[in-house]
Amino acid sequence: MTYLKLLLTAFFWGGTFIAGKGLAGHVHPFCAAFLRFSIASFFLVILVIRQEGRLPRLYGRDVLLVLVSGSTGIFAYNLFFFSGLTMINANRAALIIATNPIFISLFSALIFKERLTPLKIIGLVLSVSGALIIITGGDIGQIFKTGLSRGEMAIFGCVFSWVSYSLLGRPLTARFSALVSVCYSSLAGTLMLFFPAVSKGLFSALPEYGMLEWVSLFYLGCFGTVLGFYWYYQGIKEIGPTKSGVFINFVPVSALILSYFILNEPVTMQILAGAGLVVTGVYITNLSVFLGKNR
Repeated sequence: MTYLKLLLTAFFWGGTFIAGKGLAGHVHPFCAAFLRFSIASFFLVILVIRQEGRLPRLYGRDVLLVLVSGSTGIFAYNLFFFSGLTMINANRAALIIATNPIFISLFSALIFKERLTPLKIIGLVLSVSGALIIITGGDIGQIFKTGLSRGEMAIFGCVFSWVSYSLLGRPLTARFSALVSVCYSSLAGTLMLFFPAVSKGLFSALPEYGMLEWVSLFYLGCFGTVLGFYWYYQGIKEIGPTKSGVFINFVPVSALILSYFILNEPVTMQILAGAGLVVTGVYITNLSVFLGKNR
């Protein structure tokens, strides 16, 4: 059941790109992000109370850590996520975001002086090369002529928001369980998103949302956030972080498949080649951790 839950988690996370693309152009990014995490926060609070008996109290420095986590992993990430999906295809966005573990390894080495092993370097090169192939359609030299599009820059904003969340949020996960940390980050991010969402006409727009918009928001909040994170951290508890982390490789694959069948987005040879390099790079990075050797 643990492996099945982790596989479904990867599927749910791949589906967030489809749901996000469904909202693009219909729901303002601030409104979409606020509603997604309002739904997620509601269920996360229930889960935490059920698991812990109550919401643990925050003291002094904890409040600052929660605010940092909420501003990076929730506020900034989702603003970039929903904005980027209004400009580029879901499959391309998913494959760019799939480089998250690579950049976390790179910045962990730069900031926390964690050793960048040869396997991690190979994984980094492969994943970044794959992302460049996806962005440029196979003509990597093009990026030096035209640069990144606004949509691609927004999705890379997701990557660096998540890297910041992962690294700066370490002290929070050391203080509390992963579920509590996610819950407080979600609550903080939701509060931060409230006023920007209101300024973009949240309340006047609510009656205009149709069934597709509400189903997409519920999916993002419940399946993409609550159930996905809950099952993922259950997997870490049952089989460890390294084995659980391998399932992240299936996220861009599921997004690629779902975007093809649901959104009719084209799957070109360049996208397949880039996807292969990104997934291989992430796998090699996880493999270096699994082997536990400084090669």
